[in-house]
Amino acid sequence: MNFRQLEAFRSVMISGSTVRAAELLQVTQPAVSRTIAELEASLGFALFDRVRGRLVPTPEGQLFFREVNESYKGLDRLRSAAASIREYGSGLLRVASLSVLGPTLVARAIQHFRTEHPKIRILLQVTSSAQVRNLVADGQIDVGLAADEIDQSGVDTQTFLSVAGVIAMAPDHPLTRKEVVTPADLVAWPLIGLSPEDRARHRLDAALREAGHRADYILETPSSATICALALSGDAVGFVNPISAEGYSERGLVLRPFAPKVTFRSLLVFRPDTQRAGLVRDFTAILFRLRNQMQLPR
Repeated sequence: MNFRQLEAFRSVMISGSTVRAAELLQVTQPAVSRTIAELEASLGFALFDRVRGRLVPTPEGQLFFREVNESYKGLDRLRSAAASIREYGSGLLRVASLSVLGPTLVARAIQHFRTEHPKIRILLQVTSSAQVRNLVADGQIDVGLAADEIDQSGVDTQTFLSVAGVIAMAPDHPLTRKEVVTPADLVAWPLIGLSPEDRARHRLDAALREAGHRADYILETPSSATICALALSGDAVGFVNPISAEGYSERGLVLRPFAPKVTFRSLLVFRPDTQRAGLVRDFTAILFRLRNQMQLPR
């Protein structure tokens, strides 16, 4: 018994004749009759009675057809699953993000994505940019968002966001009287800095050096959100990604532009073989749509 024989048998049962079955299968009528005879020989019982040139199912043939039809239902489910995998990949979307975007833009994108794909499970990891890159490169994550200082070898990257950094300070800080903070203003106060390896920190330090100043960091942290929290409660100020101030501005944190402009840049990170997957395409499209709706300094 093989699949070709079962397909011929099912086609005869559904269509009612070997002639119509041959048309469905795009073979000759004698080929269908021969295949049915081979199936009956392998089963050891007759599937049809031959009555005046017609095939009439035997009781055994009717019973066997019910079993074959159930098997075909499973096959139809496999075809449907294959189509879904072909279009969307697995039923799990794995996302990793640097901390500044994870609880904000990425979280909103996930909510939109779930509305469009309610049956897809989502795994979100919020971690360092270097770890985001490693997770993607190792195949543990489908799409990542990371700062531009990551090692880009072995992964595909796409520029996602470039936003001008701002100076965060307490509501009663003297710098709130400034419309724009300059390097001379900034170094006159205790400064909370991002980690030394942060590319935006490098750009800020370079801007200060060009203006003839040197930053005096009293504290360093990898998180802009942590800088916001610390600036809100003390006399020190910090250079931050404005996205990280979400929630802190409502608590009184004041943000001022910094001149010259220094940017925070983030990348989308993919494995070379996953960027075309349907779920990844859909999620990144939502990310870009939400990014375009944000009102941020450029």
